[in-house]
Amino acid sequence: MSGSVLVVDDDVGMCELLETDLRLRGYEAASSTSAASALQYLNMHSVDVVVSDVRMPGTSGLELCAQVAASHPGLPVIVMTAFGSMETAVAALRAGAYDFITKPLEMDLLTVSLDRAIAHQRLQQQVRRLTETVDHASHFGEILGNSPAMLAIYQQLAQIAPANSSVLLTGESGTGKELVARWIHRRGPRNTGPFVAVNCAALPEPLLESELFGHAKGAFTDARVERKGLFLQADGGTLFLDEVGELPLSMQVKLLRVLEQRTVRPVGGDREIPINVRLLSATNRDLEEALEANQFREDLFYRINVIQVELPPLRARGSDVLTIAQHFLQEFANLMSKPIGGIRPEAAERLLAYNWPGNVRELRNVMERAVALARTDRIDIADLPDKVRQFRKGRVLIDGDDPLELVRLEELERRYIQHVLDVAGGNRSQAARILGLDRKTLYRKLREVEPD
Repeated sequence: MSGSVLVVDDDVGMCELLETDLRLRGYEAASSTSAASALQYLNMHSVDVVVSDVRMPGTSGLELCAQVAASHPGLPVIVMTAFGSMETAVAALRAGAYDFITKPLEMDLLTVSLDRAIAHQRLQQQVRRLTETVDHASHFGEILGNSPAMLAIYQQLAQIAPANSSVLLTGESGTGKELVARWIHRRGPRNTGPFVAVNCAALPEPLLESELFGHAKGAFTDARVERKGLFLQADGGTLFLDEVGELPLSMQVKLLRVLEQRTVRPVGGDREIPINVRLLSATNRDLEEALEANQFREDLFYRINVIQVELPPLRARGSDVLTIAQHFLQEFANLMSKPIGGIRPEAAERLLAYNWPGNVRELRNVMERAVALARTDRIDIADLPDKVRQFRKGRVLIDGDDPLELVRLEELERRYIQHVLDVAGGNRSQAARILGLDRKTLYRKLREVEPD
């Protein structure tokens, strides 16, 4: 990791040696021969980390640690000394040192410590910027994030919203498909009309038909009055069909007829009623796979999928995790009347490392729990669930030179295919695109590697 380092040592030769070696390793390096000159340098230059000797005439390295902590909060200081002892190490850490290393220096060990310190310092800076980032969220409202994946989505949404075309929102559960649907409606030509949403998986087929198309009085036992369906309730606006991939085939036929004729006939009714709605749909299923399995009608698929927007999973959005976490932190801190303002860097590291199978919905749950349990003014590691604190990414490849640890090429392929499937959230069409395979080839390989 490149970064800028200030070396502080009263030994001019040591300063020159470290400067030269650090530059060869890709760092920007400067040096000072006293604590006073080091503080002057820090007041005029931006530095990622300070490396200081302990024993220096005048102000010692330990005193310099305390002064840096006071004047440049968050700037890590690595202390080095030829007189290594537990007492010196403890004193250095108490003075605010980030790490402790003994002379004679091993440059590889120093490099490891420097890289950790620089990464920690940059994460601290990012955490400090979170509140400002959330407070000045983009014009995409509750859809937060500035990762490359989300910037591409914003550009696509800005082009989609003004049209009247049907849109299919795909992606894993919890990625915010309904938020996106509401944004499209608010920025579209029908924003003065109603936005009506229904979860197609939440209702049994007979009730879903009545919900969508309405029913006439006396159409069935409990139909005591005529009822307008959701298509008519959304007339002049937008109808959002969530989990559209869960529609039974018989309902798919009826929905297709409505979309083709732009009319609905209520259950038990005897006339067709014109409708004027924009249809937005969402699914976490792989509909192309469902087509091949004859579980979804091809003609309906092309009706609802004029434009497709695939929302990325949270694990593919980098530091957006922290931006969204800060948003939820502020929300729950206000609800619970707790003076919590931020997230400690150590906790932020664990949030970034976790793979978030439940996406934004899971992150919201984790932050609500963290705010409820927090005992200080910032979220700490102890406030996070065990699964987040203890998460470790699985490895696809095997390191090592022991022949007994190596695997057959078929096993390596199996592991990599499974890894890509996990990253794609089980979406085989997306996994096939990542792997550069057509779906049929991927399905064949899956049959070959999956256990009987």
